[in-house]
Amino acid sequence: MRRDRKRWKKAVAICCNIIGTVLLLIVVVFCLPLTLPRLFDYHIYSVVSGSMEPEIPVGSLLYIREEAAEEMVKGDVIAFYGALDAASIITHRVVENRVLMGELITKGDANAAEDLRPIPYENVIGKVVYTIPEAGRAAELLTSQKGKVLAVCIIGVAVCLQIVAGFLNHKKTKS
Repeated sequence: MRRDRKRWKKAVAICCNIIGTVLLLIVVVFCLPLTLPRLFDYHIYSVVSGSMEPEIPVGSLLYIREEAAEEMVKGDVIAFYGALDAASIITHRVVENRVLMGELITKGDANAAEDLRPIPYENVIGKVVYTIPEAGRAAELLTSQKGKVLAVCIIGVAVCLQIVAGFLNHKKTKS
């Protein structure tokens, strides 16, 4: 009977340890694509409109590298602050770079015409260097209040499971 109890405790401890570790790894795997690139000066944005479809679908995650606007060439996909709303970030393709005027002419791939207003160089964030379709939706979830609470809860459960595993593995020593 005592032997069965020891086996049971050991099995539960191993399961708690494994589940706790897996939960922590899941949080790390989901958070790394949103944090690690920032260390290398990349901006990360989610696509919320279809102006660049089909090449960049809604829900994509974009990695933007800062680059001088003077260096932009026709065909580059860039991110910039909207002329009317500095809080909105737009991703369109460069049609023309007017270096002397310090502005870019852009167009969304899905749009019939060029953008109405030229983009001043100071509004340019950088060049799109990498996209991950559908990952933007997950990023939006993780960066929302609910996502942050969920991540903290998962970490809390993982830590509790590790504590339970440690408690079950702890052997009492006589002094």
